[in-house]
Amino acid sequence: MLIRFEVSNFRSILDQAELSMVAVDRDRPAAREAAMLGEHILTAAGIYGPNASGKSNVVAALQWIRDAVRLSVRAWDESIPIEPFAFGDGPSRSTEFTVELLVHDVRYEYLVELDNERVRYEGLFHYPEKKRRRIFEREELKLTLQRGLGDLSGTRQLLTDRTMALSAARRFDDPSVSGFANALLGMRTRGVGPMPRSMVHAQAGDRPTDWWFDSSRDLERNDSLFADLFDDVEVETGSEAEHEKNRREALALLQMADLGIEDVLFAEEHHVLSSGKVLTTRLPRLVHRSSAESATLDFAVESAGTRNWYVLIGLLLSTLRSGSMLVLDEIDASLHPTLSAQLIQLFHDSATNPLGAQLIFTTHDTSLLNHLNRDEVWFTEKSGSGATRLGGLAEFAGERVRKSQNLENAYLHGRFGALPDIDRADLLRALGMIA
Repeated sequence: MLIRFEVSNFRSILDQAELSMVAVDRDRPAAREAAMLGEHILTAAGIYGPNASGKSNVVAALQWIRDAVRLSVRAWDESIPIEPFAFGDGPSRSTEFTVELLVHDVRYEYLVELDNERVRYEGLFHYPEKKRRRIFEREELKLTLQRGLGDLSGTRQLLTDRTMALSAARRFDDPSVSGFANALLGMRTRGVGPMPRSMVHAQAGDRPTDWWFDSSRDLERNDSLFADLFDDVEVETGSEAEHEKNRREALALLQMADLGIEDVLFAEEHHVLSSGKVLTTRLPRLVHRSSAESATLDFAVESAGTRNWYVLIGLLLSTLRSGSMLVLDEIDASLHPTLSAQLIQLFHDSATNPLGAQLIFTTHDTSLLNHLNRDEVWFTEKSGSGATRLGGLAEFAGERVRKSQNLENAYLHGRFGALPDIDRADLLRALGMIA
């Protein structure tokens, strides 16, 4: 579980921005106890703010550090594709990330400082007995390992100015490193967008990599959930009983989008390539039942909300089953508010989320404030210098925000800030409606 994330000098974020998942209000099921921390950890967080205030950059920073750990060894030959704040001293400053995770009830802390040319500092620490212990620490190219971790000594041979030590160390499969690395790499994202192409040195015509959000790949993943076990569509499960369980759960989630849906079938399309080879694709068709009859509709004619929900189901199920993290940018651009609210509830409820999976999302949908606790709400604002400020509602307004406060009403009345500041006279003048 994510405990805390910090970033500075990334895109519109100049000074340190911190997103904390530590609960303020502990007496509710959505706040999961972490005994070794002496805290409770949240399973959901929503980030609000005007357009261009930096909401997306907060979640993009999470994705960036995840993908950097995966790719730096084999992709960062020429430079590090970091995007510092464009104004003031941003281009000359280094970028810093801090990620704290709870992995198998042990707190891990990972810190990295880098610029376009080199990794300046990196450290991975854990707290096996509530006391901070170093796993490794790196200053420039000097790497110091915890005593007894000789199996990680090969990390030094892989280290370069532009290689992250965590990327190199995870190749040696030491439990003290792999547990944290796997938890970070297990984060799933949708809508955040791919990394810069320079991050992976992709060649023209390459397919997007597995860890990018790509709707066609998510569609294929969901097809395998809904496909008949004896179809020649590849099924990712190991047994008939397991597949039937997956299919029931996936169908139940799909029915949340439209209660009239009763099944998913597949239609084959055959395409003859220039080489003469026949390419067969399968497209989902949703079976709808009315009071009198049922009808099968092409996926393309379904509502945008139903299609988006269908594509999300595979990511959602895998996140809940693994207890990992799902990051969604602009959740309201993809889903109806009712579905978004139900999605939040899936993460809040220990029955549907027994392993403490987490949902982090950005949104403009103020109705979702009625489904979030005060410590699950975050705001972004842009300062006069163009830099993003991130603040939690509990921190932003302190004790004045009661647990019983109507958050939506208070937000829309400007009590918490983070609203668009529109000069109506300037707008009308620009439109030529007044002189």
